[in-house]
Amino acid sequence: MAEAFLGIDVGTGSARAGLFDRNGRLIASAKRPIRLWREEPNVFEQSSEDIWQAICESVREAVAKAGVKREDVKGLGFDATCSLVVLDEGGHPLTVSPSGDETRNVVVWMDHRALDQTARINETRHPVLRYVGGSISPEMETPKLLWLKENLPQTYGRAGHFFDLADFLSFRATGSLARSVCTLTCKWTYLAHEGRFDADFFRTIGLEDLAAENFARIGTEVVDIATPLGAGLTEEAAADLGLVAGTPVGASLIDAHAGGVGTVGGATGQGAAADPTAELAFIMGTSSCTMTLTREPAFVDGVWGPYLGAMIPGYWLLEGGQSAYGAALDHVVSLHPAYPAAEKAAAAAGIAVLDHLERRAVEIAGSPEAAAFLGAELTVVPEFLGNRSPEADPHARGAISGLTLASSEENLVKLFVATLSGLCYGTRQIVEANRAKGLQLGTIVASGGAAHSALLRRLLADATGLSVALTATPEPVLLGSAMVGAVACRAHPDLKAAAAAMSRAGEVVVPAGGAVAEFHAAKYEAYRLLQRCERQTRAILRPYVGT
Repeated sequence: MAEAFLGIDVGTGSARAGLFDRNGRLIASAKRPIRLWREEPNVFEQSSEDIWQAICESVREAVAKAGVKREDVKGLGFDATCSLVVLDEGGHPLTVSPSGDETRNVVVWMDHRALDQTARINETRHPVLRYVGGSISPEMETPKLLWLKENLPQTYGRAGHFFDLADFLSFRATGSLARSVCTLTCKWTYLAHEGRFDADFFRTIGLEDLAAENFARIGTEVVDIATPLGAGLTEEAAADLGLVAGTPVGASLIDAHAGGVGTVGGATGQGAAADPTAELAFIMGTSSCTMTLTREPAFVDGVWGPYLGAMIPGYWLLEGGQSAYGAALDHVVSLHPAYPAAEKAAAAAGIAVLDHLERRAVEIAGSPEAAAFLGAELTVVPEFLGNRSPEADPHARGAISGLTLASSEENLVKLFVATLSGLCYGTRQIVEANRAKGLQLGTIVASGGAAHSALLRRLLADATGLSVALTATPEPVLLGSAMVGAVACRAHPDLKAAAAAMSRAGEVVVPAGGAVAEFHAAKYEAYRLLQRCERQTRAILRPYVGT
């Protein structure tokens, strides 16, 4: 083989590596788990050293499985969750944990320890907040930094570098301190359209020291996605990964944004490149993200952005999402008394338990379209980590209506379908918020593990009224990062050209309409009512919470 491009993806639970050819064909992939420390209720931490080790093992296995020589890997790109990594001036881990454990130096994206800091930042109503949908999220980095300053001042004071995880990985690989416009714009309030941080914002929210030092610890060099970094892989990193020193490394992406790069703008069935502004990239994982591209800036309340050049150069990005997606589904079904029996049945069939429940749903209902009606008596609002979009309410909570004492597997299947539907109605809210601002969306292009569920794709199409397409590749997130590597080594001139050459549309699910659409309209009305009831109930009981 003459050439291969390597994509490296770090999610919440694992690190993965995938090798692709120039046309976007997956050659081989591998993954390793990464450790997650969880302290109830809001603290989630990881280790950058553990993550790097998992990456190295994944890359070595993928290269071996592909049967390629290390010199055949011409370029590579990283993507990762938008987690905060803290290092001292020498590049060594500094604890972010109340435990004091120095290995725990990563505040995970889903960590909500900074709720108070988030609220105080939003109370300032600073103009910068206009570019994060009007309200900053505890998933972003400035609230986390403020929490560190106020609660772990020794760590904050000793820190030489604050990195988004994706930028940490490119730093570890190349030694370059350059940050990607993707990470800094989407999670650090960098104003890419003006090419600057707003010093007044940092002074206003209590991070005046970062402004005084000219933002040296969070990034003074900001580069476009896929820009070649440093001199490529360092000798040390190349030895760790089993690759050649000097291999080009492109500026990184957030994991969901890599999925967006790997899905939108790819070749259609007719071979032409799709219009990326007509597609909504939908990345499903532990959480979900929606990515919408526009040619001009559009402001949608509760939807992050607009961000210039944060996914595809030259386009503005609007980013929505649901803070709990796969995590919400896993949580709800595991609570049901029939879940252990379903696990055993799934194991006996050699499939995952969610695949078993999907299979049973279609068997009982007779078709994926009819399966939606199984959840008619149950309404689920699965906002267990708050409402990221479009309400930007991190205090929102999950709610379920229609529970009985039933404990059969069939009842579990009904709850499974109702939860899938609830997730789809959350996505519908984001779609409707975009439409209200004049954005014209025709197709949802789905990626991530849950996208492989035929039932979920059917429910999503019928719940939103939009066609749902898969990409031809089974690994669009890894493909997005591999595209970064392909551009970094000049195999393709830019990401738009890489998408046209390496990404292709796959199966499309069209909304069923008719009685199915009427049912989903009624269920959506019930979903919104239960959602409002949760808000009202929480307001009534707020004076007593925590007492």
